[in-house]
Amino acid sequence: MQLVTPMAEADVKSLGSMPEAGPATTGVAEGASSELPACRLRRVTQYVQANLQRELRLAELSALVHMSPYHFARLFKRSTGVPPHRFLVGCRIDAARALLAARTAPIAEISRLVGFRTPSHFTTTFRRITGTTPSAYRSRAGVDSTAVGATADAFDVSR
Repeated sequence: MQLVTPMAEADVKSLGSMPEAGPATTGVAEGASSELPACRLRRVTQYVQANLQRELRLAELSALVHMSPYHFARLFKRSTGVPPHRFLVGCRIDAARALLAARTAPIAEISRLVGFRTPSHFTTTFRRITGTTPSAYRSRAGVDSTAVGATADAFDVSR
């Protein structure tokens, strides 16, 4: 035998008159985008490019666009497809590639110019991302830049 108090019975009746719940949401307000607005994304990416040599923290990037670090990181990943740290490392490696191809600065200086604390960390990260060491990349870039009609296949070492 179940005891139902008048209060509990009223609560059950009021539940029946409530509208049905819609699909679950991810916490984004209706009409709000789940991506970082283009102007904010542009501000962050330009800031990253201009400050590669510095140590950039998530809190600093999120403050730039007036967001909490967690919310910023989530929207940044939805907008770019990669988390902010991976984006930063990718920008640093791209800048290093350009400097290595120019063949003017020592590798240790390039590592510092693009924001790595030590040349060994730079070399490890560069190899993980590109599949080759900075010195090997530089020597191939030098050979390929002097060749007439160099193509992307020139970097294929399997031939």
